[in-house]
Amino acid sequence: MTDAQARKVIADTIRTHRKMLDDVVERNVDAILAAARAVTDVLLKGRTIYLCGNGGSAADAQHIAGELVGRFIRERRALPAVALSTDTSVLTCLANDYSYDAVFARQVEALVGKGDLLWALSTSGSSANVVAAAKLARTKGAIVLAFTGRADSPLEQLADLCFCAEHKLTARSQEIHQLAYHIICDLVEQNILEQSTP
Repeated sequence: MTDAQARKVIADTIRTHRKMLDDVVERNVDAILAAARAVTDVLLKGRTIYLCGNGGSAADAQHIAGELVGRFIRERRALPAVALSTDTSVLTCLANDYSYDAVFARQVEALVGKGDLLWALSTSGSSANVVAAAKLARTKGAIVLAFTGRADSPLEQLADLCFCAEHKLTARSQEIHQLAYHIICDLVEQNILEQSTP
């Protein structure tokens, strides 16, 4: 690849990112606000946020859990959040004894209760193990928040709330997902601190 070709790839990628950011401002601000309110409400009621996803979305799930259990910007109490992609013994046991499609749903069966929130990340919106987890979470009375990259996906249809960063390339969707969940973590943190102030 020549320098000129590489520069074009860089410029085209940045232009796409800018367009997607404009789309968030025009179409998805309410989705981000609704997600932040839902996460805040669940935490204020003493319930737990559970997160799941595959690959880069698994990394995002762990990232979000870290921001909530640790802190995003401000000092405050630790917030209960669990990424279902982190326990390798559980994951490999379930994949081996059942199937990979069951690795999140079985954990939902064991851990998730009424009033909890399952934050399900799948850029395709059709990852079988994430969809199965969302389906079971709903039957258990949990709220399902979906982060997708395709409109009208099976995951979106199961979700109570959905943020969709639509693009044919997973990387572009994940870049916008990160911005959205950072904003949500910021809003949740501020909301929790406001509610905790006497």
